[in-house]
Amino acid sequence: MRMIKVDLIPLMRCSKCRRPAILYQRYSGLHLCRNHFVADFETKAKRAIRTHRWLSSGDTIAVALSGGRSSGALLYFLRSLLSGRRDIRLLAVTVDEGISSYRDPAEPRRIAGQLGVPHTSVPFRDEFGTTVDEIDLSRRNDPCSSCRVLRHCLLETTARNLGATRLALGYNLDDEAGNLFIRAVRGDCARLLPGSGTREAEITRIKPFMHLPEREVALYSHLHLDSVAGQRCPHGNHALRNDVRRWLNEYSWSHPAARYALVNLGEEMIAFAGNGPDADRAVCEWCGESCKGEFRTCRILSEAGRGLCRKVVL
Repeated sequence: MRMIKVDLIPLMRCSKCRRPAILYQRYSGLHLCRNHFVADFETKAKRAIRTHRWLSSGDTIAVALSGGRSSGALLYFLRSLLSGRRDIRLLAVTVDEGISSYRDPAEPRRIAGQLGVPHTSVPFRDEFGTTVDEIDLSRRNDPCSSCRVLRHCLLETTARNLGATRLALGYNLDDEAGNLFIRAVRGDCARLLPGSGTREAEITRIKPFMHLPEREVALYSHLHLDSVAGQRCPHGNHALRNDVRRWLNEYSWSHPAARYALVNLGEEMIAFAGNGPDADRAVCEWCGESCKGEFRTCRILSEAGRGLCRKVVL
């Protein structure tokens, strides 16, 4: 019998310990095994927390838990980080937007139960008297941005009602770079600076994964949690965010540090702008909330013909 010679692809080895690698970081040139990947991932998340001073004794951290990979990974990371601290409380908050055939409402509850974290779920209908499906945000120019405004409003209100001092969001490097790029192409200079468009009593948002690529967040979630949802919202098929994601993916293939450059630019702009008083802060003419200009939640609901955000007033 004639032997056939087959050239096998050599097994990738960790750049640090020579064990089998599970990830290649194009931006660093490193191959990482499971242990060194987890250590590298958690080190970067902890560095973001230290740099921004996002945790303090006495804090109650509300994690926005959608049931997706990023939010599940964030809850796992914070639970592990804070497991030895009795001076910081952790809880999970889920917003049910009322989007049919999208998220399983039981998935966030399952993840929180698996990690032993108290969980609260609040539907759009209870707060706004409607759902995303009924509002039909797909008719708006950017349905994802409009939905995000309503979701964050409800997350913040619920977190404050539960006594939380900080709201943890699972935004990763891809999300942060995409958000900055969208504001830039829209010419939305005001929201490139800190505190713009927000309420005076707004709960502090923290984003430990802001310097971690989406693929690494997904891998971290895969290594530590059971299968989690990853489907896309049916209302976002024609959203600007999809185009931006594609552009950044294509550009980052040739320039792996592009997303980091965008996020670092945003950080530098915040430092340059400083944290002085907001001269243009006013009161929303519809609901009375303190904000810059108008309270976008009220505007979105008013344009949708669903009344105003009456329950948001504290």
